[in-house]
Amino acid sequence: MNRFFLLILVLTWCSCDYFDKKKVYTEDILKEELQGFNWKDVDEYPSFESCESANDKALRKACFENTLRTILNKNLSEYQIVVSEEINDTVQLQITIDNQGQFFVDDIISNEMTKAQIPQLDSLLRKSLEGLPKISPAIKRSQHVKTKFVLPVIIKIE
Repeated sequence: MNRFFLLILVLTWCSCDYFDKKKVYTEDILKEELQGFNWKDVDEYPSFESCESANDKALRKACFENTLRTILNKNLSEYQIVVSEEINDTVQLQITIDNQGQFFVDDIISNEMTKAQIPQLDSLLRKSLEGLPKISPAIKRSQHVKTKFVLPVIIKIE
């Protein structure tokens, strides 16, 4: 009987660890999740309807940027720009697409010579990007999100 009692006592004492439960706090889970979260990348880039067929993330991004450049080039070619010196510059368009698919040009960065030769360049670029086709916003974890990116545009006038 003593052996049986001793066995019960040992099992009870050892098994207490099995009944201990750790309390999990949602704040801790959230903190851990946010630390591993890549804020710089999206699951799907913004896209035009014509780019929806691209299955690969990189192809969809390239299609979106190429479509923007094509629209920009087409619209800019309608303007007669006269310069006194040859211009070969890469202009940086800082762009935002909000979570509703609205397109905004935040800033246009070009060198001083380009600004002096084409003072209306900013307004021409902005006007050329008006009336874009419908844009589907970027997606991160099944949510539409705002994205910002830089679109380089080569300005070459001889």
